[in-house]
Amino acid sequence: MIVLGLTGSIGMGKSTAAAALRRLGVPLYDADAEIHRMLGPGGSAVAAVEAAFPGVRGEDGAIDRRRLGQRVFGKPAELRRLEHILHPLVRAVERHWVARARARHEKLVVLDIPLLFETSRIDRVDGVIVVSAPARLQRERVLRRPGMSRERLAAILATQYPDRRKRQRADFVVATALSRAAAARQLTGIVRRVRRGEWRRSARLRRLRGRHACVKS
Repeated sequence: MIVLGLTGSIGMGKSTAAAALRRLGVPLYDADAEIHRMLGPGGSAVAAVEAAFPGVRGEDGAIDRRRLGQRVFGKPAELRRLEHILHPLVRAVERHWVARARARHEKLVVLDIPLLFETSRIDRVDGVIVVSAPARLQRERVLRRPGMSRERLAAILATQYPDRRKRQRADFVVATALSRAAAARQLTGIVRRVRRGEWRRSARLRRLRGRHACVKS
């Protein structure tokens, strides 16, 4: 079974790419969605997060992501504290999901992990799909989001591995600047190649040797 990682910086079109892969029938694990479940009512991370950051639980029993964001955004030590709670839980669910897919004899699965490079999780996948767009278009997309500002975008980008470096280390780069249809065609080609056995972990050793060199620049 081939396990591909899907990643890309904010505003690059990763969610659209994930939806396209699902339409192609590719099993896809969504790390962000899993975190939402863990922080939702009755979620497995609620108690631990509330204990670490008192006052972030809402009246519905879920973690109020806005309050939590205010506690950790722009505060590296607090963000690391939160990650130490969430990441082991997410990885455990991911391992179980991959094991079930392997038991079903799937030929190809995709792990949608926004911070694939940043969290040194590159050794968990056989190849990487990076979605990318010009910086100008990225800014336009992100700044249209409610509550977003140029300052907030700059702070987010400062925590992410640079797009150009992601593209350099990718096995597949999907350009999302033209249209959703164009990006979907690229993804269709990638899926076809992998399912036909026309791609075989060609860059794995290079990526593994370089995974600790993921410095932001």
